[in-house]
Amino acid sequence: MIQKWCKSCLLSNTRPNIYIMGDGECNACKNHRNNKNNNRAHGKKKLLKLFSQIKRKKKAGYDCLVPVSGGKDSTWQVLTCLNNGLKVLAVTYKSPGRNSLGSQNLKNLVSLGVDHIDFTLNPKVEKYFMLKTFKKKGSTAIPMHFSIYNLPYKFAELFGIPLIVWGENPAEEYGYLNKNDLNLKGGRWWQKHGALSNTSISSWKDKVINKKNLFPLTLNSKIRVKSIFLSDFIEWDPVKIKKIVKKKGFKFSENVKTGIYNFADIDCDFISIHHYLKWYKFGLTRAFDNLSIEIRNKRVSRKKAISMLKMSLKKIRPKDDIKKFCKFVGISIREFNLICEKFRNKKIWEKRGKNWKIKNFLIKNFIWQ
Repeated sequence: MIQKWCKSCLLSNTRPNIYIMGDGECNACKNHRNNKNNNRAHGKKKLLKLFSQIKRKKKAGYDCLVPVSGGKDSTWQVLTCLNNGLKVLAVTYKSPGRNSLGSQNLKNLVSLGVDHIDFTLNPKVEKYFMLKTFKKKGSTAIPMHFSIYNLPYKFAELFGIPLIVWGENPAEEYGYLNKNDLNLKGGRWWQKHGALSNTSISSWKDKVINKKNLFPLTLNSKIRVKSIFLSDFIEWDPVKIKKIVKKKGFKFSENVKTGIYNFADIDCDFISIHHYLKWYKFGLTRAFDNLSIEIRNKRVSRKKAISMLKMSLKKIRPKDDIKKFCKFVGISIREFNLICEKFRNKKIWEKRGKNWKIKNFLIKNFIWQ
């Protein structure tokens, strides 16, 4: 496999659902430009019409459910709904890696004026599930993503809530080809675009991972809840959202946790592990994603972004978070490293002397360590 890089941003064809087109540009860049060219005022009108219909039909109870963590997008989602007069139930999957900053920002979000459910999975089951997905798929975040995506539907069904309001559409931002694929009522969409390694709960079934232990994550196939991404109607821009949520009390990290932003991926100490493993599997890190967004929004040039990437790659390993993760799942750092190495993509990586190097790396003359 030859790793091909987008001529406009910093993504390559090794990232799931990213394709380099004949003109050398990736589908994510094309999606972004198409969205920019679309009439955003028309999208906002459609969103307001939908909100109006929901409020008119729902005589009692909640108008919508908003999945939230302790992140900036969660606050933006809640503010958007509250500013449009919706009665909100916020639902959170409590990650075992939630940190004090995440707790602080989540508390601030609830104080905006919403009812809130903070749901914790059985830690023994979650620990087992997380270690299994790490060993089998090189992903520590599959249980987390199952929880994030399934719990909202479970609670919406339980409380008779007609609408789930998500924030960013990850497929829009990081790649898809066919819009017909984006069917939010079907689990296949989440399998393909939700960082689940194209698996379902049933894919992991064993004595521990079963319907009884993971009842909160098993869905009724006939569930009828409308689900939308705000970014399909109004602009999603992390820097602009940062400015909005800052005014409402959202706190940033003193240091960049992963990628280049000090206001994203900061609520959980385990999310950095998920992004770190992309380096082995795809030859990419969170910084590639973040800087590609900055390029598309014309805040940095591609040349400048590559220069910033060099600096980011010097601190690629989240040492402290790796220690916390290993302690949680009960493995040594050595075992962690061996499992990571098992998922190194030999189609793009090659060993030269003592160091592994990416064959066709974006940065020329990069110093490998």
